[in-house]
Amino acid sequence: MQAMLLAAGFGTRLRPYTLIRPKPLFPVLNVPLLHILLDKLILAGCGKIVVNCHHLAYQIKAAVADRPEVILQYEPEILGTGGSLRKALPLFDNGPVLVMNGDIYHDLNVMDLLAHHQSHDFPVTMAMHDYPRFNSVHVREEKVIAFADNHLKPGGGILAFTGIHILQRHIIERIPEQGFFHIIDLYKQLAGEGQIGSMRIDDCFWQDIGTPEDYLDLHRALLCKGKSNDECRYWHISTKACIEENVELKEWGAVGPEAKISSGSSLARCVVWEGAHVDSGQELTDQIVCPEIQAVTK
Repeated sequence: MQAMLLAAGFGTRLRPYTLIRPKPLFPVLNVPLLHILLDKLILAGCGKIVVNCHHLAYQIKAAVADRPEVILQYEPEILGTGGSLRKALPLFDNGPVLVMNGDIYHDLNVMDLLAHHQSHDFPVTMAMHDYPRFNSVHVREEKVIAFADNHLKPGGGILAFTGIHILQRHIIERIPEQGFFHIIDLYKQLAGEGQIGSMRIDDCFWQDIGTPEDYLDLHRALLCKGKSNDECRYWHISTKACIEENVELKEWGAVGPEAKISSGSSLARCVVWEGAHVDSGQELTDQIVCPEIQAVTK
């Protein structure tokens, strides 16, 4: 299997944190999300993974330097989800290409999606789920028939696109060769032609990290596993972190390697990045703490 992992975006809704680190390198339980996604693809048998980059590209380059399966595609200008795929076309063979956004955490078995794709006649298969916040795609009997800003047809349901999809080479060839292009613009046309299939993944865990609140909520979901904040009492702490005496860690959170939590401080529902310091006496709630940005209590 071959894949493309999209990691070039600016992550504007996550500023100021994305001014110092690209969104795919945000740590999830102290592991960069990009590494989690790459490991998932490699475990599924991907022998070739194209990772595109633009914003803070040098950090993405360093993060994949020791991964022989990865082909880095630097883009001097943002090309969009479709333009990036078109640029990568010469790197792919004639088989299907799995595409995944670099800002989502999920537990989908991508081999199940590939098997579904190969057992149906659609040149595109989109992984879909019922996620009210993002529901915007009209699906009927495993076929995508319209998007929210198209004329919707009766007899189907509205679902959300997960950012995970598989498409055949000849579909990528329909994308313009130069410039920015959003893959959904092509998919709107293909839906009208009846060429897009879907696979429901409602039983899978899925979470994007589009905002600071989403990023923190991902940690809550992973650490609490269905428990309420009042019931959840778990902190994921690196063995290389320094937690001084008289520190109060409430509810849930994570502390990365080389981080220091000074005496007399109090944290609740926080994610402390590698190398960050929390000063003595600070009281932080619902915060992302990183070395380059001073945490400000909301």
